[in-house]
Amino acid sequence: MPKINKNIICDSKEMDRILARIAAEIVARNKGCRKLALVGILTRGVCLARRLQGIIREISAQELSLGILDITLYRDDLANATHHPVLRKTEIPFSLDGATVVLVDDVLYTGRTVRAAMDGLIDFGRPQSIQLAVLVDRGCRELPISADYIGVEVPASPQDRVMVRFKESDGFDLVTVTPRSAFQGE
Repeated sequence: MPKINKNIICDSKEMDRILARIAAEIVARNKGCRKLALVGILTRGVCLARRLQGIIREISAQELSLGILDITLYRDDLANATHHPVLRKTEIPFSLDGATVVLVDDVLYTGRTVRAAMDGLIDFGRPQSIQLAVLVDRGCRELPISADYIGVEVPASPQDRVMVRFKESDGFDLVTVTPRSAFQGE
């Protein structure tokens, strides 16, 4: 793992513990896994959703449906983009109608990503309910959105950078917060 000069919020062991807690909370709140599905928001929400799916499988002996959602076309800043957005594939190979969907993302910040994700889900069906699971809630909301399951709350200013890394893509698990002053030269 590279040397990182940042404020470490959680490491691999802590992340495992947090995800085990979130998975247990999901199963308990929904009284099992009946009509329950996970949908990860590309990209890092998908990694979390897969991990939660595995943990829930272990604790409940049930396999949850897993979907992948690309919110690119649902973003409210698409018209302001100075670059051409990269579209990736949404994969929801099951019916959302009447299901309880747990939307999964790594960081909850302004709420705009979650709003876009809910718009995207509705295009695929009519869930009975949508719940939100996030690894990090950093505050600074612009929309009235809150998570049902939160791994860790990190009061970060809008200038701070919250970084989530996963062993699947980065080779290690780590959540850090870097004050703006530490990366102004980038």
